[in-house]
Amino acid sequence: MKLIGLAGWSGAGKTTLLTRVIPLLIARGVRVSTIKHAHHKFDVDTPGKDSYAHREAGATEVLVSSGRRFALMHELRDEAEWPLRELLTKITPVDLVIVEGFKTDRHPKIEVHRIANAKPFLYEQDPAIVAIATDANPAAPVPVFALDDIAQIADMMLAKAVHVDDHLAMDGAGA
Repeated sequence: MKLIGLAGWSGAGKTTLLTRVIPLLIARGVRVSTIKHAHHKFDVDTPGKDSYAHREAGATEVLVSSGRRFALMHELRDEAEWPLRELLTKITPVDLVIVEGFKTDRHPKIEVHRIANAKPFLYEQDPAIVAIATDANPAAPVPVFALDDIAQIADMMLAKAVHVDDHLAMDGAGA
């Protein structure tokens, strides 16, 4: 299983890019999963549903299953947020895991940057950025792609993704 990330400021278009690149990768025969970091409180469950009641009653994990999908919800309660390395151990193996967010982690990332955001580029401060998808024309030391150059971005994702085990070993070594 390999790992690549998308990083950028809110509103840069990470999710839009991701929803365009996933179908292309799948068409190429790549099995893809994603991990999305949320900076705010979120919920995937609905008040009034049994699974919500189970969590509210104190269950640590609730797995909801049907003939079409299942969802596992794990309540952290007073635990700290899990780091990416722990979350990666929970995901079912696929060919490529694309991480959206976790921009301060050290996994290889493609920066998504949009001029309209009026935010600085991240690559200048983050040596883990291996390419940039943008509507600007920076003189960057890494490859730069137009935001709509989905095929080239997909190629770069596949070329720069690292094996999860290698990332976990590097991350665990404090590198």
